[in-house]
Amino acid sequence: MTIPTIPQTIDETREAFASGRTVPLKWRREQLRAMGTMLSESAERIEQAVVEDLGKNSAEAHLTEVRAVSMEVSLLLRNLKSWTKTRRVRSSALMGTSRASVQRQPLGTVLIIGPWNYPLHLMLMPLAGAIAAGNSVVLKPSEMAPACSALLAELVPQYLDRDAIQVVEGGVDETTELLEHAWDHIFYTGNGAVGSIVLKAAAEHLTPVTLELGGKSPLWIDSSVSIKKAARSIAWGKFTNCGQTCVAPDYVLATADVGAELADEVSKAIEEFYGTDPRQSKDYGRIINERHAERLAGLLDDGDSTSGQVVTGGVADVAAKYVAPTVLLDVAPDAAVMQDEIFGPILPIVIVDGPDAAIDFINARPKPLALYAYTRQRKTRKAFEARTSSGGLTFNTSVVQLSVAKLPFGGVGASGMGAYHGEASVETFSHDRSILRKTRGLDFTPVVRPPYGRRKTQAITGRKVVGGRKTH
Repeated sequence: MTIPTIPQTIDETREAFASGRTVPLKWRREQLRAMGTMLSESAERIEQAVVEDLGKNSAEAHLTEVRAVSMEVSLLLRNLKSWTKTRRVRSSALMGTSRASVQRQPLGTVLIIGPWNYPLHLMLMPLAGAIAAGNSVVLKPSEMAPACSALLAELVPQYLDRDAIQVVEGGVDETTELLEHAWDHIFYTGNGAVGSIVLKAAAEHLTPVTLELGGKSPLWIDSSVSIKKAARSIAWGKFTNCGQTCVAPDYVLATADVGAELADEVSKAIEEFYGTDPRQSKDYGRIINERHAERLAGLLDDGDSTSGQVVTGGVADVAAKYVAPTVLLDVAPDAAVMQDEIFGPILPIVIVDGPDAAIDFINARPKPLALYAYTRQRKTRKAFEARTSSGGLTFNTSVVQLSVAKLPFGGVGASGMGAYHGEASVETFSHDRSILRKTRGLDFTPVVRPPYGRRKTQAITGRKVVGGRKTH
């Protein structure tokens, strides 16, 4: 697809929505079932494309890119009628006899811009929600995952409505052109810098947006948990997809004794998962491209004494897009690795005095997408619940909170706006329209109309009026 053809593509999707065919539940069910079929019949091709772009194991690719989306599609199909139906609500006593309801309407034509780290999951998951809500959609996959982008462009028109759901491939120029147009909603997943560009472009047309961003997701751990068990949970959450996960723990906060023990146990977990040389492991992925590998290598070799002690890893091969799973102990808050989201397999451990100091540390920085606390202490758990703000808060595990479909997933502040997954997806891509119908029977609205004599004034204010004047 070329830039000059983009306006035509947008017009086609708008016309598909304007025709009304995306609104009936029958169409929505057909498309969701077709998406499920697409995932089932093309599972191996999807896995191969993900392996080609990210070098990850095919089983991991199936789990994150195929199975996760299939489960979401099934959930939407099971609940489609209840999540989209018009709901009766209680009317006002002032209205007398009347009927009030909330109608859940599709927004219209939606633009979904996806990232490269989970290149099919993070396109198809919001697409499923947009379809369930009855919208037409234009998908813009990331050019940084070319195999997945090409596969998506091939499969979508084979399985889904060719006019109502279309794919635009390309890079920055194509994305810029898409953002020049008015949309009924824009859904963007990626980094904050591009999120700001998307938000500015949307503001030109007063287009509502959902921004699924990231940030440095912190993790607190204390001695009330099994450090050995926690280390394996943390290592999996951090090093899956080579650390290129928006909700991966970005850094750890712990006291000195716990931090040292955790560093040792995470190192053991890395060897357990990927062997003594992760470079040779078929289960350990690669960085998306050389530019990002070079960025991460720079964090490991910045010559800064504040970057802490390398407990394990610490090596990189930019040409091979390989960065070893790395643990850094006793990292200073002002170290280079602590400034921006790492988005790679480097885990810094920052030493603090205790949970209060950890909370202060977190609150002094932008609100994260995910916040983790490994603790069995009720007081500490309540403190994190009451005194922190984040997109999500998870205790004693990491990353798997995304598998709980009834938990809305989204950020707050710098980590994003809006949420999706399950019913939250339908809500995001819908407008809840208020409908009021005055029926025959009682009508108390004349009470609020002028002229306001003594009786009306008393009825409205609830205060007695004597001689035409109010009393207090």
